[in-house]
Amino acid sequence: EVQLQASGGGLVQAGGSLRLSCAASGFTVDDYAIGWFRQAPGKEREEISCISSSKGSTTYTDSVEGRFTISSDSARNTVYLQMNSLKPEDTAVYYCAADTDPNYCSGYGYMDYWGRGTQVTVSS
Repeated sequence: EVQLQASGGGLVQAGGSLRLSCAASGFTVDDYAIGWFRQAPGKEREEISCISSSKGSTTYTDSVEGRFTISSDSARNTVYLQMNSLKPEDTAVYYCAADTDPNYCSGYGYMDYWGRGTQVTVSS
């Protein structure tokens, strides 16, 4: 059974850092594209980063480029999202998701598997 478990959220002051983890089971993270999404209150869920181990590529949405880093640890079968220089507008529920196409994340609505979210709150 494919499962994704996101963790690592919490409350942090603006300018601080958090590292989110997405632990996978039932598949190998190297075989799928893994994406991080977030959904703020009253807003649509948005893709913020994606990693494709098969292509050796990462993507970021403009609002997090340069502040967030996505990485993959094959030994732990886990994908991470290091978030630095956090801003109040980063406050959201963060989700990880897997796309069975190993080359790219197809976007919200097209990902194949989702984990439960983890809350990130950034205070000003």
